[in-house]
Amino acid sequence: MPPLNPTSTLAAETRHAVSIVLNGKLRNGHAHPRLLLSDFLRHELGAHGTRVGCEHGVCGACTVRIDGVAARACLTLAVQADGRRIDTVEGLAEANEGRMTALQEAFRRHHALQCGFCTAGILMSLTDYLGRNPKPTEEELRDMLSGHLCRCTGYAGIVRAVMEVTGQAMTEVTHV
Repeated sequence: MPPLNPTSTLAAETRHAVSIVLNGKLRNGHAHPRLLLSDFLRHELGAHGTRVGCEHGVCGACTVRIDGVAARACLTLAVQADGRRIDTVEGLAEANEGRMTALQEAFRRHHALQCGFCTAGILMSLTDYLGRNPKPTEEELRDMLSGHLCRCTGYAGIVRAVMEVTGQAMTEVTHV
């Protein structure tokens, strides 16, 4: 994502207009220059599927796609997203004619979620990742998942779900 124009200055005390294409629909709001994209999505636009976990980019719960690329919404300012396409977990079903995607269905079948807090971010990362690497090895998949913290699942169900969706068999490894 290119940085903001270095010659433009945003007044800290002023809320600035921010227009994004959120899950395929033009949405407008206002944000102070230091408002995080995660907070803008949740509080200004009502996209509550984007979770806020660590607020340091470590846990991955806030992952969205910005212009098709997975990014941490807690490390992105809302004003940086102006004019961009932002896809959140809510948009996955919307893009699939209102039905869960094959990946979401596989998550359900393989119990790849428990509390669900991290699930939205994982699904958004996997949507980007599988678009670039549709047949990852189990090792590649586990490496990608290492950028997400999940306290509930132990990751095995997640790996099984992804390997099923990609049409691959899984070895019996139970750790990431």
